[in-house]
Amino acid sequence: MNSSNYRLAGVMGWPIAHSRSPIIQNHWLDVHGLSGAYLPLAVAPTRLEAALSGLAALGFHGCNITIPHKVEAMRWVHDVDANARRVGAINTVVVQPDGSLKGYNHDGFGYIQSLLEAQPDWRADAGPVVVLGAGGASRAVVLALADRGAKEIRLLNRSPDKALALAHEFGAPVHALPWDQRHAALADAALLVNTTSQGMHGTEPLDLDLQQLPLRALVSDAIYVPLETPLLAAARQRGNPAVNGLGMLLHQARPAFQSWFGVMPEVSAELRALVEATL
Repeated sequence: MNSSNYRLAGVMGWPIAHSRSPIIQNHWLDVHGLSGAYLPLAVAPTRLEAALSGLAALGFHGCNITIPHKVEAMRWVHDVDANARRVGAINTVVVQPDGSLKGYNHDGFGYIQSLLEAQPDWRADAGPVVVLGAGGASRAVVLALADRGAKEIRLLNRSPDKALALAHEFGAPVHALPWDQRHAALADAALLVNTTSQGMHGTEPLDLDLQQLPLRALVSDAIYVPLETPLLAAARQRGNPAVNGLGMLLHQARPAFQSWFGVMPEVSAELRALVEATL
């Protein structure tokens, strides 16, 4: 093995054992015959600065950042990509040639690619978009949809202040609506996105009546455990096309892999089955 070609990357989180990123990234290393490894890195919040500052010295080309470090990590990198700055969080760190660290956020890219994978002719400007939730995932999704040309994004959150703050920060085309208008907000929508944790294993299902949602509207959920949330099951039952959160996870990993290992990988049926087997 030529050690000069051996590349290291990983994922920092606390806890980290649940992360599927090592499965994804190491699969691509095998597929492309590349020399390297991608490691789970359990980093307590109090050690984040030290862990990030040690990447270059340890020979790492970078790492992913996951819960609970996505916002805090921005403080400890030297530069933040413009898109990640708008999102307000990073999920990828790349060690630059001079040893400095640059932060990126590929969640929005992953989300858009997951929609295009499900519907290659999908367009963000096909009609109004309804986004439920105003947390980190919501920020990435809303910005990505706006950048793709969405004309109207209706944002609803159980805590209305967060939705209002987000709409004020992002401006047009984002509009905050009260949570009790979530059923009526679906009328004439072309896309419905759930970025809340409701419907995840161990949580209450999302309380949403789909009656006013057009049957052509695409329904997507950022959750991938379970793959079929109650929302997606209800959508499919009435005839709506539906997309789970696994595609977002798989596709956001692609540009990160490219930045560390020099190849833009594809999401194959084999990789999807590999990850699904662990869910």
